[in-house]
This record gives sequence, structure tokens and C-alpha cells, in this order.
Amino acid sequence: MVARASPPPSHVLLLGGTGTIGRATVDALIARGHEVTCACRPAPNGGEARRGLPESVRLHHDSPAASIRDLRPDALISCMASRTGTPADAWAVDHRAHADAFAAASEAGVGHVVLLSAICVQKPRLAFQHAKLAAEAALTASGLRYSIVRPTAFFKSLSGQIDRLRAGKPFLLFGNGRLTACKPISDADLAAYLADCLTDPDRHDRILPIGGPGPAMTPQEQGEEMFRLLGRAPRFRHVPVGLLDGIIGGLDLAGRLSPGLRAKAELARIGRYYATESMLLLDPETGRYDADATPETGQDTLSDFHARLISGEATLERGDHAVF
Repeated sequence: MVARASPPPSHVLLLGGTGTIGRATVDALIARGHEVTCACRPAPNGGEARRGLPESVRLHHDSPAASIRDLRPDALISCMASRTGTPADAWAVDHRAHADAFAAASEAGVGHVVLLSAICVQKPRLAFQHAKLAAEAALTASGLRYSIVRPTAFFKSLSGQIDRLRAGKPFLLFGNGRLTACKPISDADLAAYLADCLTDPDRHDRILPIGGPGPAMTPQEQGEEMFRLLGRAPRFRHVPVGLLDGIIGGLDLAGRLSPGLRAKAELARIGRYYATESMLLLDPETGRYDADATPETGQDTLSDFHARLISGEATLERGDHAVF
């Protein structure tokens, strides 16, 4: 017997709605007939920070928790994330703002909460990963019905070298170029997955790792595909991982005297993590990443996205999270 989907909520409050994933999620929610309100900061000039959101979307200029208490939505989806991933930013946004929001949602009787997390929290070594895990724990302990979504790498995070290649420069690889792999996912496919968590009982009260369609890709394979689309012979430059370790060590020493350099050291650690850890499901028994066990969704491929970038049909908006 096929399980029946629960009826869709009539009003969804979205956190982080002006980011690239957030805006795609707005579109997915509207396509499914939901009423959408975005909690967001006012624009610097006092106007509305709409940033391309449809006019049918209401904006509520207040903190996430205050917005929940004021609006009492049927459901809450959070695509909110810290801008930098540095410790102070991560604990303020990735954890505290979310924990406050979940407490307000519980008081307001919100029917369902969907939290966009990250697949990298499986092996936490960085401040923002621990902050995200603390937010996940706050949600699972809240008594609210939830869906925690842990996506693999985003298209925009894997596309920053196209301009280098266009300029005739080599594709940069850490180590041998095959240290890591991922199943890239598009904004639209991830947004559809998030929106459907509201009505799919199989996604309720679960932690959901998710990747895009097709086989996992290493950085070497991603670079080869870019060169093929550009019609050029592949050229690679291999960067030793040890170089990153040296940079991190130097910044750590200098950071004892400068808070700004401490922040840069954390950003360097984030870069090293993504250069050496796969964005795939981690097998807890073997400690290895398992591409075959990593669930897939959607139909957009990284190759198609890069083809649209190269032809000018798509643009690359990396935003505040370019370091990722």
C-alpha cells in the first residue's frame, strides 16, 4: 500500500531566502502552491531587500525567532548559513540563530521544520561543522517534526576555475586530483528536494544525505570535462596539500597577534578540508566515503551547467560563500 502524502501547508516561512539556494527554494515552494514569507534583514537604504524574489513573496524584516512568533507559519524551511564559516559567525548563525528559531517554532506550533545542513558534518573538524551539528541536535530534541537535509557539493562551488581556463591557465588540483569526489547538485534540484520534504512522509523525522544525479566526480574529472567543453587540451597544475598546511601554520602563529589573521587561518582550514575530504556518504564502519550509497535526486548535471556557463546562458553567482 502506497503511503499517502500529508496535505501541503498553506504558509511557509523561509530563512535565508535571498541566497542562491533560498531563491531557488522560493520558486519550488511557489510552484507547489505554497504561500511564502521570507525573514530577512532590511536593505541598507531602508528599502526592501528583495534581491530578485517574486513580488508574491512577502518579506518580514525581523530576526528568525521574532518572525516565527509574529507570523506563526505552518512550516519553516531554513537555508540560512553563516557568511564566512569562522567560529564567531558560525556559532552565532549556524547554531544560535537556529536554536532560537526552533524554540520559537515549538512555542508557535509550527507543523514541520526543514533544515538545510551539510554532508561534511559527518566528519566534523571545523567550527562551522560543530555549530551545524549543534543546530541539528537542537532540532531533533525540540519535539518538532523535522527533515534535516545534508547535500553534497553545489554546482557554484565547483565552477570557479572556468575563467582561469578561458584565460589559458591550467586547472588547479590538490594532490593527484583524485583525493576527493562528490555528486554535484544544482540549486533547482536541491530546492525541489527541500520543498518536497514538507509532503513526503518518508522524509519526516530523518537526516537525509543527498547528491545530484549520475556518478561521483573527482576534481580531475571535473577539470577534464571543463576543458572538453571549452574545446581545449587539458592542462593541470598540482598543488601539494602540504602547502596548505604550511599556510595554516603560518597564519595560526600570526593569528596570536591578529584576530583578522586567526579568521584567515580558519578559512585556510576550511579550504584544506574541502581539498582532502569527499562530499559523499561516510560509512561509519569502514570510515570510507561510499559513492554508491550516496542517494541521488534531480536531473541537472554539472556538465550541462558548465556548458550553459561557457555559452553565456547561465551566470555564476558564488556570493558570500565563495570560499566553500
